[in-house]
Amino acid sequence: MSAADFLFSPEVQTLLKIVFAAPGQQFSSGELARYSKLDAADVTRTLEHLVKSGILTQQDPKAEPPDNVKANDAFIFYGELRRIALKSFAAAAPIRAMLRSKFKDSVLRAFVLGEDKDGTVELLVVHGELTPDEAAMTAACQKLSKTLRRHLTVHVISNARFNGLTLRDALASKLAAESAFEIIALGDTKAKLPIERMGLLQSAKKKLAKLSRSST
Repeated sequence: MSAADFLFSPEVQTLLKIVFAAPGQQFSSGELARYSKLDAADVTRTLEHLVKSGILTQQDPKAEPPDNVKANDAFIFYGELRRIALKSFAAAAPIRAMLRSKFKDSVLRAFVLGEDKDGTVELLVVHGELTPDEAAMTAACQKLSKTLRRHLTVHVISNARFNGLTLRDALASKLAAESAFEIIALGDTKAKLPIERMGLLQSAKKKLAKLSRSST
C-alpha cells in the first residue's frame, strides 16, 4: 500500500476526522473504536501506522499497542493534513451532501470559511428564490455536528446580500481569506436565482424606451 493509499483509506479518514475535530484532546483506542464504530483490531492497526508515521502522538511512547493518542501538531505536515481533511472527508464532503439532499431547492451557493483551533467550522450559505426553513436548517446542522464531532457556525444570507458584500463587511474578508473555499457552486443544486424587482425609476425608463421604439 502506498503512502497516499494509506492516508486516504476509510479507516484513517474516520479516525482523523475524530481526532482533528478536537486536536488538543487525547483519545483511548477504546474511545476511538466506540466513536468510529470500527472494529477494535482495525483501530489498533490503524493507530500503529498513524503513530509510527508521526501524524498522531501518544502519551506513553512505549505503549504497545498505541493508546491515549492525540493529533501531533509538531508533525511537519500537520497544517496541510488538517486543510486536506477540512476540504474533504472531515467537513466539506458531508456538509455538501447534507445541503444537496435536504436544501437542494433553496441553497444556491455555499462556502466553508475556515475552522478555528478547536475545530469549529464556519459555513456561509447563500439562498436563492426560496429561503431555507430556519428550524430545518438548525436541526440538520445540529445532527451533522454530532456526526462530525465538530460545532458548525452557519450564516444564511440572500443572493442579493451576497452580491452586495463590500470589503468592509466581515463576511467579505472571510471569503477572501486563504482558508475559505466553495463547496456548492451555482448550478450544483436545483435552487433558482431570485427574480430581481426593478425600482420605480428603472421601470419607468424601461416603459419610456419601449414607447419610443413603438412610435418610430
